[in-house]
Formats: sequence, structure tokens, C-alpha cells
Amino acid sequence: MLDHDRLDAMLTRLKLTAIRERLDALLDEAARRELTLRETLAFLCEQEMAHKDQRRVQMAAKIAKFPMLRTLESFDFDAQPSIDPRQVRELATSRYVANGDAVLLLGPPGVGKTHLAVALGREAIVQGYSVLFTTATALVTQLARAHAEGRLEDRLIHFSKPKLLIIDELGYLPLETNAAHLFFQLVSRRYERGSLLVTSNRNVSEWGGVFGDPVVATAILDRMLHHSHVITIRGESYRLKEKRRSGLLKAEVAMTSNH
Repeated sequence: MLDHDRLDAMLTRLKLTAIRERLDALLDEAARRELTLRETLAFLCEQEMAHKDQRRVQMAAKIAKFPMLRTLESFDFDAQPSIDPRQVRELATSRYVANGDAVLLLGPPGVGKTHLAVALGREAIVQGYSVLFTTATALVTQLARAHAEGRLEDRLIHFSKPKLLIIDELGYLPLETNAAHLFFQLVSRRYERGSLLVTSNRNVSEWGGVFGDPVVATAILDRMLHHSHVITIRGESYRLKEKRRSGLLKAEVAMTSNH
């Protein structure tokens, strides 16, 4: 007979963590289903693979530095009728990542751009792609600092490595000319090699003002729009809707008008 400690040691050595930790419960489930030995072995392997996939996704999500946990299942498509759910579900397959395409999520603040960006980033991780999330401000700050310290190449390599780079909130603050040129260098590095997913509160026609240089903006857009998927969200901010629903917005307007 194989004693419990020896079996536990073998499962540990083989790194079959899920089977080791839940062996009795899994075997009870297999018996309840009246599985054959071969079916039981397949069932145990399925549980182990699912556990390893879950751990992989959790680890990759930490590496991606998402600002919050968001999924497509929790996105309220009914609240944003301008979004085509079929287009989003197609993006969730991450084929655009495999092809090195860009995705632009455009719309006013509060309509769910960051939620969608994080959710699509998570789907890319599930599909096995490396992902990194950053805000546009943090990105250009790092690039500018690295440039000043003679480490620009290292930072460009860092932001070029992930198969999907998510840049959030482009356009909320105008970029200095030098920062715009650094951003262009990164976009050029990733062109047709790695995917970009960019959220912005500005239409692409306004990006000349964002980058402070229409020529640089045109060069950036030329590369980003060449192979791209653009989702323009038209609608009211979720936060304003919630305030209006709770009556807070009317109260705030009334207080403002009284001053």
C-alpha cells in the first residue's frame, strides 16, 4: 500500500499542487460520478491544469500592474448603447494582439474606457500574452527621466517587450514637445511588432493639440491607425449617472447656484 506521506511527497515533487491539496475531495467527486480509472485520471489532470491556468493569470495580472480588477462580464453594455458588444467580444479573442494591431478606446471621462482596457488586457493574459498597463502621464515621465539620465534605450526596451501595452488617459494633459517625440519613438518600436491599446478623451483629430506638434501627431497616428480597431463611446459618465440617480447632482447644482 502507498502511504499518504509518500504520495504527498510525490505530488509535491511533481508540482501537482491542486491534486495534492484537494486529493480526497477530488477522489470523492470521481467516485460520486462513478468515473473509470482513466476518466478519474483525466478529471484530476483537468483540475490541475485549471489551477495552474488560474495561478498564471493571477501572476501575469500582477506583472501587468492593472489599477483595478475588471472583467468584460461586469461591463454594463446596456448603459453604453454606442458600444457594439460583438466588436468587444471579437477583441476579447485577442487576435488583434497576435496581429500586432492597435486598439483605440475614445470617449469622454467616466464612460468605461479604463474598465474595457483592463478587461481586454486580462483576456489577452488568459490567451497567453504578456501585458503591461500604464497611464500616458506615467509613461512619458519615465521616458523623459530615462532620456535625461542616458537610460532611454533601457526604458524603450522595457515598454517594447510586452505583447500588449495599454496606455490609459492619453490627452487628459498636453505633452511637451520632447515628451511627444519620445512617445513617437516608442510607437515606432512597437509598430507591427507589439499591440497598443490606448484610451483617450480626445478624438484623433485633436491629437495635434495633445502632442503639441501636428507633424509628430500625424506620424504617431499614421502608425497606430494603419492596423487598428477604433471604438468611440458616446454617453454620459457612469459617475454622473449615479449622482443623478441618488439626487446628489441636483443638490450640488443647487448649492452652487446659491453661492
